[in-house]
Amino acid sequence: MYEELKSQFILNFITDNRWLLLINGLAVTLKITFFAVILGFILGFGVAVVRNIYDNTKKLKFLNFLCNIYITVIRGTPVVVQLLIIYFVIFSSVRIDKSFAAILAFGINSGAYQAEIFRSGINSVPKGQMEAGRSLGFSYPQTMITIIMPQVIKNILPTLANEFIVLMKETSVASYIALDDLTKAGDVIRSKTYSAMMPFLAVALLYLIMVMLFSYLVKLLERRLARSGR
Repeated sequence: MYEELKSQFILNFITDNRWLLLINGLAVTLKITFFAVILGFILGFGVAVVRNIYDNTKKLKFLNFLCNIYITVIRGTPVVVQLLIIYFVIFSSVRIDKSFAAILAFGINSGAYQAEIFRSGINSVPKGQMEAGRSLGFSYPQTMITIIMPQVIKNILPTLANEFIVLMKETSVASYIALDDLTKAGDVIRSKTYSAMMPFLAVALLYLIMVMLFSYLVKLLERRLARSGR
């Protein structure tokens, strides 16, 4: 049993330096996740602000309408389909980097979910906070950034962190556009060795480590925010 596992390990990871495929795939996955999170954060926050302004003042009606369509369409369709549409339909006539297409697809998808998270967080802050900021002479953006958002981030951090984790795992479908991410790397090793167990167990283990590490960092941040709020 031990000798069999050892030989399988050598075949899948040591021979021809196949472990480098996993390392390179991991780097691609982390890059996509990082930039997609940033894009989703920007989109989500922007959409949430537009919807919040409309809810309170009935202004920006057209933008609010567009935001509602964006959220409905993106949340109502699979991320895989969105990825395929972006790469094979929207950019079909343009040579586009596959990583950029993946970042765009996952960022747009995550933005729709983050928008609802931000919106619920903004609504959880008493309206008197905004009124107090405006009465002190702050503009809406100044009040939002200096008074509202610190409270919002503290309130939504666990939910937002969960969305980031979901996004990280969703990037595993990037191989649908032949992107050499972590999951694709495992599949490439499988195709070379005709052994599926070890490559995919290694892929699963790497995802698990990333999720656990990120969750640990989020808990540290939560504790720090809790101490600063006392």
